[in-house]
Amino acid sequence: MNLWSLQRELADLPEYPIEQWQPAFCGQLPIRIDREGQWFYQDSPFSRLELVRLFAAVLSCVDSRYLLTTPAEQVEIEVADAPFLAVAAHWQPSAGAPAAELWLTGNLGQQWCVSERLPVLLQAEPGSGQLLPYLQLPRGLRAKFSRNLYYQLAEQAEVAQGAAAEQFWLQSADYRFRLG
Repeated sequence: MNLWSLQRELADLPEYPIEQWQPAFCGQLPIRIDREGQWFYQDSPFSRLELVRLFAAVLSCVDSRYLLTTPAEQVEIEVADAPFLAVAAHWQPSAGAPAAELWLTGNLGQQWCVSERLPVLLQAEPGSGQLLPYLQLPRGLRAKFSRNLYYQLAEQAEVAQGAAAEQFWLQSADYRFRLG
């Protein structure tokens, strides 16, 4: 895979229509994303954020396999947990909604509005089994909430007594969700 030609080839596309591409599968590439969203090539961290963003733009998860898809080829990479980490949040007023919108910022500078289209799911973290909040993203991808973000939002949450423990609830515009 020639990274420079790939970057030039994809630079002109406003959104990458990876669902429309039917490239040949070329096996595994020694790229991995650790539990904190750090990208590595052959155990060396990526030093160019632009390259990570390019790869992230063509990443998908199909049948629990993480794939980088370009018009020319498709390769599988390793992801330890979720490929992205939600690291910050801000509230933005929403006209006509009962609450402000919750916007999350990802470790690569992405912006997501928590909604029914991008819901928060409680899932078991690989390794620990602890239920943690993840944002479900398009193409089968997820963003795990960083520990700091989780605690910031927990302080703002409505607390309700559940069957076994307290539950933390938040609302983003019309979408109400459980944080933990």
